[in-house]
Amino acid sequence: MFLSEGILVNSVEVFLLIFIRMSGLFVIAPIFSRTNIPKYLKIGFSFMLALILVNTTSNQNIIISNIYEFAALVFREFIVGITLGYVSYAIFTAIYVAGELIDMQIGFGVVNVIDPISNIRVSISSNFYFVLCMLIFLICKGHHILIRALFSSYEYVPLGQAVFGTGIQSRIIEVFGGIFLIAFKIAAPILAAILITDVALGVISKTVPQLNVFVVGMPLKIFLGLTVLVFTMPLFISIVETLIRGMDSEMLYFLKNMGPK
Repeated sequence: MFLSEGILVNSVEVFLLIFIRMSGLFVIAPIFSRTNIPKYLKIGFSFMLALILVNTTSNQNIIISNIYEFAALVFREFIVGITLGYVSYAIFTAIYVAGELIDMQIGFGVVNVIDPISNIRVSISSNFYFVLCMLIFLICKGHHILIRALFSSYEYVPLGQAVFGTGIQSRIIEVFGGIFLIAFKIAAPILAAILITDVALGVISKTVPQLNVFVVGMPLKIFLGLTVLVFTMPLFISIVETLIRGMDSEMLYFLKNMGPK
């Protein structure tokens, strides 16, 4: 049985658009976007998922008259994948910000280390929180949530029919603002403990001027900060689990708003 040239060309175009959306997600998505994962593995994984999707999704009717329209569709599909990856990576960005806030208060702000996985300078607490968050992400099957959301995206946003209205833009801004809110909630217990410590040291410096508050305060802040960090670890794990499980509904919201009205 021979396929006509039109069907063959259309199938190749559909496959390429699916592959581009896959690639857009894996550029920024947690776990998959790590620099320690070989690029050939990312491309091969995206290629295999695209092969599965092109045979399992419903028939996507795409009419392309010239190369410029196809380039616009490629860009649109890439933005859809990037948007989904941005929503999923917001959790890890909040973890980075929380670690920076903690380290600035307990005295580790001047100590940054190179993360060999992401190739950026991060604070000690940020690196610790990030590794723990990544483990929780895998335990909660967050990578399954990403792949499932990608497969479901074609039900809400067919190929070439994504719409980026003002609702999507405002929602992205809300997610960006929520990063700082989540980071503050994670760091709040330690920040409160350090604030109380600063007030107590200020009172002591006035009542006992002979005491060198700077020499005493630095190790005291580090000790209290690490102690509170250990005791609030169950709370941190609970917050991260809630965020990961809510990531599915957040992605669904974006997909519904990006779909054709």
